Amino acid sequence: MNKSYWIWYPGDMELYYGMKQNFSRVERGYGWPAFWKSEGFRNRIVFRRTYELEKETEFCVYSRSIGYVLAGDQKYSFGKTISCGPGRVQISVHAGCIETFPSIYIKGDVICSDRDWMAEDYSVPPVEVGYSRYFTHPEQDPSCWEYSEKIFYPVNKKSCGGGVLFEFETELTAELHIQTKKELCSLTVCCGESMEEALDPDHCYYSWHPDPDTGKCPCCAVRFAFIPRCELENVDLYAVHQYVDIPVKAAFKSSDSLMNRIWQVSEHTFRLCSGIFFIDGVKRDKWIWSGDAYQSFFVNQYLMADSDIDQRTLMALRGNDPMTAHINTIVDYSLLWILGVKKHLEAYGDLRFVRQIYPKMCSLMEFCENQTDAHGFLTGREKDWIYIDWADLDKEGPLCAEQMLYGACWKAMGDISSLLGLESSKYYEKYQTLKEAVSVFFWDEEKGAYIDSFVSGRKHVTRHGNIFAVLFEFADKDQQEKIIRNVICNEKIPAITTPYFKFFELDMLCRIGRLDQVFQTLKEYWGGMLERGAVTFWEEFDPGISQEEQYDMYGDRFGKSLCHAWAASPIYFLAKYFVGLKLPDTPGNPFSLEPRMEFFSEMHVTLPVFSGIVEINWDSRGIRVYADCDRGVLKLGGKEIAITPGEEYYEEN
Repeated sequence: MNKSYWIWYPGDMELYYGMKQNFSRVERGYGWPAFWKSEGFRNRIVFRRTYELEKETEFCVYSRSIGYVLAGDQKYSFGKTISCGPGRVQISVHAGCIETFPSIYIKGDVICSDRDWMAEDYSVPPVEVGYSRYFTHPEQDPSCWEYSEKIFYPVNKKSCGGGVLFEFETELTAELHIQTKKELCSLTVCCGESMEEALDPDHCYYSWHPDPDTGKCPCCAVRFAFIPRCELENVDLYAVHQYVDIPVKAAFKSSDSLMNRIWQVSEHTFRLCSGIFFIDGVKRDKWIWSGDAYQSFFVNQYLMADSDIDQRTLMALRGNDPMTAHINTIVDYSLLWILGVKKHLEAYGDLRFVRQIYPKMCSLMEFCENQTDAHGFLTGREKDWIYIDWADLDKEGPLCAEQMLYGACWKAMGDISSLLGLESSKYYEKYQTLKEAVSVFFWDEEKGAYIDSFVSGRKHVTRHGNIFAVLFEFADKDQQEKIIRNVICNEKIPAITTPYFKFFELDMLCRIGRLDQVFQTLKEYWGGMLERGAVTFWEEFDPGISQEEQYDMYGDRFGKSLCHAWAASPIYFLAKYFVGLKLPDTPGNPFSLEPRMEFFSEMHVTLPVFSGIVEINWDSRGIRVYADCDRGVLKLGGKEIAITPGEEYYEEN
């Protein structure tokens, strides 16, 4: 029997769950739906397939929608066994649903709901169906995600502040189950990412009254739970951690215990933020942000190598055409979505998905092009948000860093169009034209740097546009040297403080060979969070802020997210630049492995590559490398050795 999936119109499942995700934020007793345009799923779909049957066969269609099956010219109801053939048979399944997205499951030896079916919504030509490896059985309901669960018990319980404080070993996303001798409805459970938050009933983000029948509290981010006005012997609890079980394919252990800890905490942080989609954080906001997702694609590639979560996130973010508003209302997040598709293609060679989503890439770039000025620079409209970073940027007129991203998108469109066998020269021309205009208007020879804005006259220099100039190859070799001297190594230029933009800064430093500086930054910045007691990595960290104020952000007590996806980037830097696994920019090209052994005396690492893994083990005796996939090159001491799949390479010191 062929493998069947639940199938739907591509993107509808992602839009349905994306809306549920972006409406899930709860803050101090009230719901806070995301403040951007919400895309709806389709309510009326027809699925079509034509079969050439050698003999009579049977099949059955399952659906929770209303509708019918049309086999040839005969109609049948859902759930009925249908016989047809031999010969040519056209089958169409008509499905409609108001509450959720229409989906169907077809069970049969020959006729089954595989991914070769087509779907149409009566407005555009048929497209290949959507499906998921998580929905493969007829008894499932695609509108109800089946989370994995694991029970955790507190590692500490004590009387505190007139109540009882529970502590878990690490942060979880969990339902708390309360066990008490008192009336459940009389209890309040205050949850916190930190002990300070849980002990502050007035300012903690989550406080619940347990369900009077089950004793359950809603699923939320929790490391500490405080029950005020309660005695130690009268209450107990445990946590049911809920998660999407995406296997981790990487492992990292080295001679540097701090780096090992940074990898472990980064991994836990990232897994908590990797569910149906990549979200920013598990307490606040729990939304799908394009900038956070972009960086998650880099980490995913080296940790889980799960292409499906990339796809779901990209589909949910982009929504349907026509495009009328920027993704998350942020202009740069629309651009990072384009670059995210390119990163996904580089990581997995996923031409089928990229071909499917390519029309939405084109319409997004057309949408952006319609808001450019006379110089071809991308500008924000009223209510558009030019973000880039939480920093003092001169945003009067077009912003330099924004144009760098915009140009990178034109180049990405050219690269992807070429790989899809489509016309690409127009995109490269737009990239080159914009690149030249950026140099004319934003490069300041006297300062030896790119300025934020040429409109204001301030000639304000920040790190952001200059980092992008190196990353996205806007600066030539001479300009790069000046940028490094006048900006990157200039302490008078304000430092980057957010892990979000530190990702771009450290990536740039790695590319120009400053690995010593990056290694030290990883230890100081992420190690600094560990010294402050972090068990997951934070949205932002400033070592100059006092312990009492370290959880505040946005003018809000406990407003800082203490488990944020963009803070898991050490996985990417360690894997790519220190273990030295470089994956190709173009699908089909070989990967290279060039371990930087000067940073560690010993290392034992497994990393995903293509559809397999590569293992690297080195110590004082020598180095061993094993991979189960081909197209790999090991670079050692000036030599290049072809990696033979299934065979171990060993070299003594």
